[in-house]
Amino acid sequence: MPEHMGLLIGSPWIYAVVALSVLLDVFLPVLPSGVLVITAATAAAAGTAADVPDVLALTLCAATASVLGDLLAYRLAWRGGARLDRAMSRSRRLTTAQERLGAALARGGGALVVLARFAPAGRSLVSLGAGAAHRRARDFLPWSALAGLTWAAYSVALGYFGAHLLGASWVATAVSVGALFGAGAGAAYLMRREPRAS
Repeated sequence: MPEHMGLLIGSPWIYAVVALSVLLDVFLPVLPSGVLVITAATAAAAGTAADVPDVLALTLCAATASVLGDLLAYRLAWRGGARLDRAMSRSRRLTTAQERLGAALARGGGALVVLARFAPAGRSLVSLGAGAAHRRARDFLPWSALAGLTWAAYSVALGYFGAHLLGASWVATAVSVGALFGAGAGAAYLMRREPRAS
């Protein structure tokens, strides 16, 4: 990895960079927050116990930032008013996601929120859809917390155990990132397929 990236990953600033990336990727799904978490976890596997980053701190940092990003998107969509409603109604994808989310939360099936955390842009659709539809925070946020923790733990585990199995190298990082993208593709497939099954 480039030298400046190695210096960042070996410093406490990595937590701030991970938190900011994960927090903002609800609005900018192209941000490589998952890749960053995996890369930091790979570095953690290669270091000593006293090194930065620590896998538990990294997991909690990423999970907390994920929930805060979801909450921010949810609140902004809640307050978006008629303009946001019109913008969402013009998108068939957003309208469908909003309807499915509402039905899932009404049934107590917030597993859709967890699944969406892994799908590309799924987190954005679900958080914005829940806010725009004025779903109750107590129905959405516990599932968001579970989704954030599950995604963070999975991403950190991929980087950490990938480095232990394949060595702390770009190969381990690439395999781990491939596994993360594979999980995302699987989640997207299940989200598209779920209505036919119910």
